[in-house]
Amino acid sequence: MTKPMMDLRTLVEKSADADLLRKMIGFAAERLMELEVGANTA
Repeated sequence: MTKPMMDLRTLVEKSADADLLRKMIGFAAERLMELEVGANTA
């Protein structure tokens, strides 16, 4: 994992809203993958 990703993970784990942040990050990652796949297949 890259340093910025490790820093983000540490921040999320220390947050009171860690579960919400994990869901938001997961959703954003899924959308980015969908957009990349769409752009590569279009």
